Amino acid sequence: MPMHNPPHPGEIVRQECLEPLGLTVTRAARGLGVTRQALSDLVNGQSGVSVEMALRLSKAFGSTPRTWLGMQMAYDLWRASERAEHIEVESFTASNPA
Repeated sequence: MPMHNPPHPGEIVRQECLEPLGLTVTRAARGLGVTRQALSDLVNGQSGVSVEMALRLSKAFGSTPRTWLGMQMAYDLWRASERAEHIEVESFTASNPA
């Protein structure tokens, strides 16, 4: 059963990784090997978790890259499903060839 309104992964990074360790975005970005802007964009929901960022988060804070990417996918899918009724596509079946 899909999660209803999952949090943006950046929220998880802020609440479960940075805050408990007393890390600033600047300090965490340095440790992750990314720019402050890149991490700031993530924790503020302006960007998503890329494959590379998932690897970095996994190495720095634990869990697996797959978990980080799964959180991003759940968030993206939920957002897209909110717009699904407005997405118009043609249905293709064997009885309806192109």
